Amino acid sequence: MSYGVDLAGLFRDMGDCVARLAKGAKPAETPMELATRFHLTINLKSAARPGVSESAAFAARADEGIE
Repeated sequence: MSYGVDLAGLFRDMGDCVARLAKGAKPAETPMELATRFHLTINLKSAARPGVSESAAFAARADEGIE
């Protein structure tokens, strides 16, 4: 299982910040932005092992499932 920041979304947000700076915004007045999109990946083969319990609802919410 892996849970982390959506890097593609993070780079898009960074591009927006760079565009504001290129248009003349002062860096000191540019707001600090935190990541708002995250990515959850589940290894389905490992989750199916005996002794590992995972609800179907949890697996359904995952962004990606790896066999």
